Amino acid sequence: MIYIALAALAVLALIAVLAAVRRRQSDAAIGMLSRETRSRDRSSAALRAEAPPTGREVERAAAAARAGALVPAEGGGPPAPYVPPDPETIGVSRRQFFNRTIVMLMSLSLSGFGVACIAFLWPQGGSGFGSKIKVGLVSDLLAEIRDNSGFLYKPEGRMWLTEYPNGAVEKAAATYSGPELAGMTAGQQLGLDGGIVALYQKCPHLGCRVPECVPSQWFECPCHGSKYNQVGEKRAGPAPRGMDRFATEITPDGSLVVDTGTVIQGPPIGTNTTGQEAEGPACTGQATGGH
Repeated sequence: MIYIALAALAVLALIAVLAAVRRRQSDAAIGMLSRETRSRDRSSAALRAEAPPTGREVERAAAAARAGALVPAEGGGPPAPYVPPDPETIGVSRRQFFNRTIVMLMSLSLSGFGVACIAFLWPQGGSGFGSKIKVGLVSDLLAEIRDNSGFLYKPEGRMWLTEYPNGAVEKAAATYSGPELAGMTAGQQLGLDGGIVALYQKCPHLGCRVPECVPSQWFECPCHGSKYNQVGEKRAGPAPRGMDRFATEITPDGSLVVDTGTVIQGPPIGTNTTGQEAEGPACTGQATGGH
């Protein structure tokens, strides 16, 4: 049994070796061409067209490629002249991009700042604080002042309007300037019971807004207790002067125009052209300081 098995294995090994040799010969396909076959191949035009280039042809092609020679197309015109491209069309570097962006942002910032400065310095329009405001007819304003217990506030001009008595005009002429007197003497000019004074709402001490006090008929600052009579002349407290006032003018039709862009300093301490004293209890605590 053992010998039979060995013989079978030997036969199988021989068959496998013969099959491998036959497959290798088929893959290699190595053979010899006869002289007649080679002669027919040389005379064939199709085989000559597919023949590989010679060494000289390869060298010529390489030299032409290095020289950048351009072969014009058949039937075409002469090649266009070479024009170097514009660096701007090629693009910018990253550094140039950032530099130009920074310059552009700085230019926009400076332009905005310049426009804001011009807008701030440019004269105001025909209405609103900082401009000339036509408040209304003096006769109508006097009626409104009396209807509001002696004080009329105009928020568009940040001002108080109060009545100035005709009997005090002579004293006022020795104390106040022409732009102030225009409204104060309007009663005499227009044949009315009194004129009008336009007072800035800020206290000349530290700039607090000064409200009216109806019981005392004075202005009384709630911040530090400065007090002013009905026409803004200082009567008590730490304020360095009376309430500031605006320049005024009277139009031909009898209207009051207040120039809120022209602030005139209030009268000095001790000025009391109307002689008005407190007519009732104060709205704030007793002020410190003298008259």
